[in-house]
Formats: sequence, structure tokens, C-alpha cells
Amino acid sequence: MKIKAAVCREAGALAIEEVELAEPKMGEILVKMVASGVCHTDAAARNLFIPAILPMVLGHEGVGIVESVGEGVTELAPGDKVIISFPYCGECDYCREGHPYACEDSFHLFFHGKYKDGTTRITGADGTEIGSLFGQGSFATYAVCDASSAVKVDVSVDELKALCSLGCGIQTGAGAVLNRMAPRPGTSLVVFGCGAVGIAAIMAGKIAGCSTIIGVDIVPSRLELALECGATHVINGKDFDDVPAEIRRICGGKGAHFALEASGVPALGLQMLDSMRREGLAVIVSVMGDQRMNVLIENQIMSPSVTLAGIVEGGSNPKVFIPELVRYYKEGRLPVEKLAKYFKFEDFEQAFEASHDGSVIKPILLF
Repeated sequence: MKIKAAVCREAGALAIEEVELAEPKMGEILVKMVASGVCHTDAAARNLFIPAILPMVLGHEGVGIVESVGEGVTELAPGDKVIISFPYCGECDYCREGHPYACEDSFHLFFHGKYKDGTTRITGADGTEIGSLFGQGSFATYAVCDASSAVKVDVSVDELKALCSLGCGIQTGAGAVLNRMAPRPGTSLVVFGCGAVGIAAIMAGKIAGCSTIIGVDIVPSRLELALECGATHVINGKDFDDVPAEIRRICGGKGAHFALEASGVPALGLQMLDSMRREGLAVIVSVMGDQRMNVLIENQIMSPSVTLAGIVEGGSNPKVFIPELVRYYKEGRLPVEKLAKYFKFEDFEQAFEASHDGSVIKPILLF
């Protein structure tokens, strides 16, 4: 079928083209897209900060309505509203053990543009094969994805638009807190970078009962939103020569129990380590490419018994975790609509710019 899709053919370039989308194969579904979030990972792929294989249709936070299903799909049917999340092979040890976020084939499935069978689903007008980011390619009027990546949700179409980032950004931040950290009530959490992922972590910290939740950023509007979404304190990094010292002061002189780095800036990862109390857990979720952190192993890790961890997609099993997030949303405890600003599909450049300059936390393209 003919669809409109935002195709990246060279680094930094993105254009809407008419392309041919194949029918879903066994275990796959065809989704009529309603909306898709714009994530920093889309920008990283577009600019080849991550070595994505081009040409590729970007977009990996899609939501929509199932149009048709391929052979063998029984859990979804035409008309179902779905949130599309990340792909995974389903065959490796990690997938079989219920940890699809750690799938051995994840990087290939995320960024090489091909589906689990090693083929693509999109063909350009010139006959070239075009890949799909995250086995999804949701910057398009229609998308094919694996049924295992789609989660059926009972919400209105308007609610569905606001929930698109549950497939990646919100899941990443909230999952890092609720799944990886699992903080006890009364503990402290500091979040470096108050974008969509960081704000989701702050919301999750409040859900978990953290008594001290600190947001760190340099954009005043983001810090204001952090307070609105559950932070008890905020720190503008431009206002302090020693941010870790201010965090330790807020946390009674001992530092934070838990910390999240969601900025993608290695220097803030080091500040995070210097902000930890003994036996603290510091988690990195941001895309850093080939950047390095010059960690002092003895002083920052070994001697204070601090754990530095990385986690992908919030350590989530989407079929289990996304319904939990939807429940929190319906209860008013995960107000993701506060992060959203909507853009027409053809205004995708404005959406990318709003994400880049920090003026919008979660730009969402509407189809």
C-alpha cells in the first residue's frame, strides 16, 4: 500500500516521501498511526550519532489503531488501540527469561532497519529498500510492527495521543526507577536532565514514595515542570559551582540513595557519582554514543560501595509494564499530558527543533 513516511537518506536530512509498505507477515500487525513522539534517539539516528543504517523511516514512539493482522496473531485485532514499543528477538536467553530489554539482538533490531526475519517492509519510489527504526518506523501514516511490540490499551483516541511516549521515553525513565532502582519509601532520588525521560523518573519517584526528589537541569521551564510533577527540590546547574555538594546538603550531608543520568552529558554522569551516598545506586539511561566518562574507580565506585549501572528501556517488559503505566496515568499519578505539545506531521522540523532547544519536553507528531 502507498503511505507517506519521513525518510532519512543521509545524515541530518529527513523528508516526507510516498513509499510502498508491505502487508504484515506472520506475527506482525499493520497499524494506522494516530501519533508519534519525537525522541532524542530519533535525532541521534538522524544525525548518525548512533550508527543507524540508512535509508530509514524514523520514529519509535508510535500509537495507533490496528488495521490488519498477519498470520498467527491472536492477541490483537483490527480496531484495537495500541502503543508500540521496542522490538526484541524472543529467542535469546534474556528474552526467554522475561528480560526483552536486554535482548542480544537489540541493537540490530533497533538501528539496522530490518525486522526479525532480516528483511524490510518499505520500498521507495526508486525501488530502494528502506529500513524502519526500532522495527516500527512510526513517522508514517501506517506502520508494520511485530505483534510482540504492541500493547493494547483501553483509552480514548485523544488519550492515546498523549500516551505515545510510554513506548520509549516515559517507559525508560519510569522503569529505571520502578524496575531497576525499586526505591523504598522515604529514600532520596536525584535526576540529572529534566526532559521527558527525567520527568518520567521524577513522577515514578513520587509514585514509589521517595521523600526527597531532586531535579537538575539548566532550563528554568523544565525545572518548574519538575516541581509540578513531583520534585521536592530543583537545582539549576548554572547557579552552583559544586552541584554534588548542593545535592549532599539537601540529602542531609550524605548524598542520594538513587540517581539517574538522563542528559547524555558525560560530565553530569561524573557529578551523579559524586552525589551518591554510600551503597547508592546510580543509573545511566541516556544515549552517549562513543563518549567516555573518566571515572575514579576507587574514590567514586569501590570505596563508597556505589553501584554504577546502565539500563535500556527502563528494564521493562512492555506487555507487563506499559499497562501499569497506563493505570498510573488513569489514576492521575503519571500526568504525561503535561509534557506534550502537538505538531502536524509535515511540521516535523519544528518538532525536532523544539526538542533540541528544550522549549518542548515531548513534541508529538499527529497524523
